[in-house]
Amino acid sequence: WHPNIYENGDVCISILHPPVDDPQSGELPSERWNPTQNVRTILLSVISLLNEPNTFSPANVDASVMYRKWRDSKGKDREYVEIIRKQVLATKADAERDGVKVPTTLAEYCVRTRAPPPDEGSDLFYDYYYEDDDVEGGDGDCCYDEDDSGNEES
Repeated sequence: WHPNIYENGDVCISILHPPVDDPQSGELPSERWNPTQNVRTILLSVISLLNEPNTFSPANVDASVMYRKWRDSKGKDREYVEIIRKQVLATKADAERDGVKVPTTLAEYCVRTRAPPPDEGSDLFYDYYYEDDDVEGGDGDCCYDEDDSGNEES
C-alpha cells in the first residue's frame, strides 16, 4: 500500500520510463531511462521513493490520498499506518512460513566481516605448492615437446 506502487506490485519510478517527451506525465525526458542508469541508481531511486513517496503522480491514488492525510496530520490519522502495519505482519508471516529470516534490527541488516588473522610466519613470495625439484628437471617433458618449434608446424 504505497502511493507509487500499483496494486499489482509494479513500481512507478520515473527512471524506468522510456525517454519520450510526455507533457502529461510531469516528468522531464532527462528524469527518465537512459543508458547511464544501473542497478545502483535504480535501487537508490526505489529507496528514495519508499522514504519520500511522490504524491503528485501516484500509481495508487487511494494510497496517495491516505498517505497525504497521515503526513499532513503529523501522524494523528492512523488509517495509512494501520494498513502498512497489517501488510508488514502478513509479510513476516509469509516469510516465516517460507523459512526466510527477515532482519528486524540494524545489526541484523549489516553483514559482519572479520579481518583475516595475521599469519606471522608466512612468506608472501613463497608458493607452498611449488616444489623446488620441479625446476631442476624432475619430469620436464610434461610441459613442452623438444620437437615443437612453437610455430604451429607439425
